[in-house]
Amino acid sequence: MSRTALRKAGHAVTMEAHVQTVTMLLLVAAVVALLTRRLRLPYSVGLVAAGIVLAAIPAAPKVVLTKDLLFYALLPPLLFEAAFHIPWEEMRRNSSLIAVLATLGVMLSAGLTAAGMHYLVHWQWITALVFGVLIAATDPVSVIATFKEAGTRGRLRLLIESESLLNDGTAAVAFGVVVAIASGQRFDAAQIAVRLLTTVGGGILCGGIVATLALLLAGRTTDHLVETAMTTIAAYGSFLLAGHFGFSGVLATITAGLLIRNSRWANTISPRGKEAILTFWEYAAFLANSFVFLLIGMHEASQNLLAVWLPAVVAIALVTLARAAAIYPCCLLFVRSSLRVSAKHQHILFWGGLRGALALALALSLSADVPLYESVIGVSFAVVAFSIFVQGLTISPLLRRMGEIPGARREK
Repeated sequence: MSRTALRKAGHAVTMEAHVQTVTMLLLVAAVVALLTRRLRLPYSVGLVAAGIVLAAIPAAPKVVLTKDLLFYALLPPLLFEAAFHIPWEEMRRNSSLIAVLATLGVMLSAGLTAAGMHYLVHWQWITALVFGVLIAATDPVSVIATFKEAGTRGRLRLLIESESLLNDGTAAVAFGVVVAIASGQRFDAAQIAVRLLTTVGGGILCGGIVATLALLLAGRTTDHLVETAMTTIAAYGSFLLAGHFGFSGVLATITAGLLIRNSRWANTISPRGKEAILTFWEYAAFLANSFVFLLIGMHEASQNLLAVWLPAVVAIALVTLARAAAIYPCCLLFVRSSLRVSAKHQHILFWGGLRGALALALALSLSADVPLYESVIGVSFAVVAFSIFVQGLTISPLLRRMGEIPGARREK
């Protein structure tokens, strides 16, 4: 057999193996969805548990969780779908509050976590700062999946979903600056400010450009398949375009999702197209969610968390306290305004700030020459595991107790 034929045969076998793996993971996800609904457990928790079990089965498919897989394959559809369903007018009315939570809140959380890891665990400042920034943002994948399953509605869901979407952009931009400093680059305050503004502004601009072009093209047809394809191009194209220029892909995709649904150009999409787009993105989000949490579980099983148990315990406590320090003071700033957040909603915002895929993607993107690289990875996975299993399992009972789940009895 010729060398070309051998290469083609090898490629065919690899492709077949990939299809088998995806099919098996999708089957597991569907079974987990059925079981968790029957047992009234969070879907995300069931998927992570299933991933851990799969990792222990020798014959089960093995998929390596990488930053590229999370960032370029799974994150864009989740961000786009979440932004697509956020009502712009309600978000605009609460924009000041959301902006403070997603910027000042993230910086407070990152700073307190970094200081704690430096003084309590004795990590170098640069390592502590890298960890503090990557773990500071709540994860839209975990947060939105959990609150959607719980059936939460109204302003509370708007606040927590919008904050989790936007604080990703803040964390990702700050992470880029801190990692650049860790690699030896030096910035003064003005340079940092310019880099932050450029990254954020560039991401928003890329998202706006791609979304506008997609809507203009979609408006020239009544074919619902083409219209759906244009929204897919907007989701991935905005992320890739922003990343190509070094801007925030997260903010680009969020901007595209908001514009596709809420701009005046959205009226050019046909009624059948709108129905098809909603159905497609609901399924796409289900697929991406399923794969994200299964892969997190499979990767968790490969981590030797016992080797970092002490810094992991300290980090979990610090991240939890830092989240409280980010929520309550920021909400206090609006206590005398129309944007006031009730005490019970503050408690839910605090405990509902789950960590997940974004933190792991940032951790996995770190260079191996970052001091204590392996420890940062291990501790990040420990915090995510705590977030998914402890917070994920208790957030629905908390929402029920607070009367935030439809049909739940309000506590007097």
